[in-house]
This record gives sequence, C-alpha cells and structure tokens, in this order.
Amino acid sequence: MAKKIVKLDVSDLIRILNEAYAEEWLAYYQYWIGAKLVTGQFKKGVEEEFLEHAKEELEHADMLANRILQLGATPVINFDELSKLAKCKYEAPVNEDSLSLVTQNLDSERCAIGRYQGICEMCFNKDHETFRIAEHILMQELEHEQEMEDFLTDMAKAKEYYQKQF
Repeated sequence: MAKKIVKLDVSDLIRILNEAYAEEWLAYYQYWIGAKLVTGQFKKGVEEEFLEHAKEELEHADMLANRILQLGATPVINFDELSKLAKCKYEAPVNEDSLSLVTQNLDSERCAIGRYQGICEMCFNKDHETFRIAEHILMQELEHEQEMEDFLTDMAKAKEYYQKQF
C-alpha cells in the first residue's frame, strides 16, 4: 500500500533511506562511544548530551527502518554494510578531549542535515510520509548542531577566561 501512493522511484528512495539508516546507526555509535571516552573540563555536560543524542539517533534509525519496511523492503541487516552504505561516515575518535569530540560530532551533524534536506526535497509533494519522517529527523539534527555549537562557544569562552586569569 505505501508503495502505491509514492510518486517517485521507490527503489531509489529505499536505497537513500537505507543509506540514512546506516548513517543513523553510525551516529548512534559515535555519540555513545564518545560519551564513554570523553575527558576534560566539560566531560559531564558533554557526556550527558552525547548520551541523549545517541538515544535520538537510534530513534531515527528505528523510524527509517519502519518506513523501509512499509515500502516493502528490508533495512540493512548486516552491520558490515553500514559503513559501506553510509555517505556520512563514522570517524573513530583520535582524541578523547571534549573539544575534539564535540567538533567531530558537529561535522557529523552537518552531514546529516544535508542528508535530510535532500530527502525532504526529494519527497516534497511526492511521498508525504517519508517527507514527514525526514523533516522530523532534520529538526532534531538541527538541534544537535546548535547544541554542539553552543558547547564550542562555551569552551572558547572558558579558554579565554582562563588565559586572562593566568
């Protein structure tokens, strides 16, 4: 039924949704492992925010999996395929300090924003359900971006303050 009301190439849509699904799993892991590894002055706040974001990224993966199933396809079932399909790649942390991890996740959020803007454009007036899902996820990714930017601003202010003091 879901396929019949979609006014675009469903196989192309499923491919793109599976890419986004793979990216959400990788984003989940990036936030989760970052929360476990983070160090530095902002550790507690960053850890809490990363765990919240990880939860939301997993919810995004669930929403995408459900839509892929509604369209008559199967979401990626082999974890080895996640990295291969994802255009927004998982980058293993090279440094565990708050600044590095927040910067890394900000870059990932910006990639995700581009992904969901593209899905929204593709589905506008052609697939209302996928558009609605992508728009919801896009709004959360924009919030994540802002929260990462806020952390970076706070870190810069703290650094400036300490440099003036010492």
